[in-house]
Amino acid sequence: MSPTENKKQKPQLIPPKHHVYLDGPKSRGYELAFAWRVFKQFVKGFRTLHFAGPCITVFGSARFEEGHLYYKQAREFGKRIAQMGLTTLTGGGPGIMEAANRGAFENGGQSFGCNIELPFEQKENPYLHRSVTFEHFFVRKVILVKYSYAFVIMPGGFGTMDELFETLTLVQTKIITQFPIILFGKAYYQPLMDVFTKMQQEGTISSKDLALLLLTDDVEMAMAHIQRYICSNYQIKPRRRLWWLFEKK
Repeated sequence: MSPTENKKQKPQLIPPKHHVYLDGPKSRGYELAFAWRVFKQFVKGFRTLHFAGPCITVFGSARFEEGHLYYKQAREFGKRIAQMGLTTLTGGGPGIMEAANRGAFENGGQSFGCNIELPFEQKENPYLHRSVTFEHFFVRKVILVKYSYAFVIMPGGFGTMDELFETLTLVQTKIITQFPIILFGKAYYQPLMDVFTKMQQEGTISSKDLALLLLTDDVEMAMAHIQRYICSNYQIKPRRRLWWLFEKK
């Protein structure tokens, strides 16, 4: 090959990483080890939340700073939950989660967090009485739902939408009780409510499903909605402390 021909030859493109083919299920030993890791995460969550008392879970973005309106409103939710004598439960991270935990923490309420291992963004906020960190999102979501009697969905991203839709599905299919679900922030969530209305018009959900949500901008209205439900259906009483999983006091 002449030097001229060599110059005209296009360089070969080498992929930066070797292609990995899908190999289906792992070995039985691998799957057993995975199941054991998941089981240990659940037990860790049970130990942390067993004596938390009735909780209200606040979902929302980790990206809102302290001066943002949504941060201030989430902080007010934490305060109001504390005044009801209930525990504020969040994903344990910054942003909306920090604000809700802070509102409870600074007003004599119980403040708990269920964190998640992420390479960015998710760090434990300083306003937690107890916290637990999970490896898998699905374990974390089970724990956040398991101990809660109402859910406040503040503005958020994909993670918040994941939590919203899973909670809605569990209530819709009667896997869990029809607990109050608050969509907080009309300007933010109205387009989503329009999508839900379209679903109802097309018959993919019912009008009863649409009624599972309360869309509001008013903290007072949201808390009154939650309080009416709890007062009509439950009595709050202390739980006997049997330390069967060696929980810390």
